[in-house]
Amino acid sequence: PPKLVVKTLKEEVRKPENHNYSFSQGEPEFKEAVAEWYKRRFRVDLNPEREVVALIGSKEGIANIVRAFINPGDKVLVPNPAYPVYAYGGTILSDGIPVQMPLLEENEFKPNIEFLDSQKNVKMMFLNYPNNPTTGIVDKNFLKQIVEIAKEKNMIVCYDNAYSEICFDGYKAPSILEIEGAKEVAVEFHSCSKTFCMTGDRIGFAVGNEKLIEGLVKVKSQIDSGPPKYIQKAAVKALESYPENGDQPKHVKKLNKIYRERRDVLVKGLEKLGIKCKKPKATFYIWSNVGISSMEFTKKLLEVGVVVTPGIGFGEYGEKYVRFSLTRPKEEIEEACERMKKIF
Repeated sequence: PPKLVVKTLKEEVRKPENHNYSFSQGEPEFKEAVAEWYKRRFRVDLNPEREVVALIGSKEGIANIVRAFINPGDKVLVPNPAYPVYAYGGTILSDGIPVQMPLLEENEFKPNIEFLDSQKNVKMMFLNYPNNPTTGIVDKNFLKQIVEIAKEKNMIVCYDNAYSEICFDGYKAPSILEIEGAKEVAVEFHSCSKTFCMTGDRIGFAVGNEKLIEGLVKVKSQIDSGPPKYIQKAAVKALESYPENGDQPKHVKKLNKIYRERRDVLVKGLEKLGIKCKKPKATFYIWSNVGISSMEFTKKLLEVGVVVTPGIGFGEYGEKYVRFSLTRPKEEIEEACERMKKIF
């Protein structure tokens, strides 16, 4: 994490009052910081009291938004391949029916708009861009189409924007809330895990439609007591590090520079091995079509001590793909490429 986060944690964890229960919806100071961050980063106005809720990591919020609004038999559009929580931790555990929404390479890993138009009686849709695992990205024009479809079909849009700050080569990820009318249908999930390297601190937030946030808060009030106060205070400092113009602070720029360098090293190494891949403009993954069973490919790499994630673990449309991660030092990535030469 950035030094300012660690420094704040050290200071705040010593204060006895910060070990009392928090509010399940989050401390007012934290919610105000989130609203201010959205104003700086996306030029989106939020009411911190009614349109912001703190989460114990965005994963928790993604599962609980389904609990709040999906009844047995309700249909939920879930991307495939995708982060498994949308279908399993959320939809299936709430007795909803997941409707698979293919993300195909020929469509730049975006859902087909005609497919979405054809759907009937769908109550909720999950979208995640920049995307895990495919590294796909979208622009505001695409999000405008999504908002129009959701309004027409009276459908809730749950937009997972956890990777918005991990971008390269001039790309700047949008918020769905930048689209006119999005607040009528959408709730956006965000996390400090990726932006500020606070994965284990479990601190995130959801923002957007007042009624959707209200429903999420009602569920959370019966399940948890909010993130620890000292964690929220550290997250406030991290969010406040963004300047007024919405540009990234130095520590986020430094992080992206590291990921970009690792990306370039890995892509170059994979291309030398004959493994097809494109340089992603966002996230810290490489999503590659390896042409064979993703499990078999993964097992092959394990034989030389290299770990990747098989695409089938993200859904049937992830088969024949694997996900490489850029979370290891450049030297280890170079070593992994050397090891892979033994089997290619």
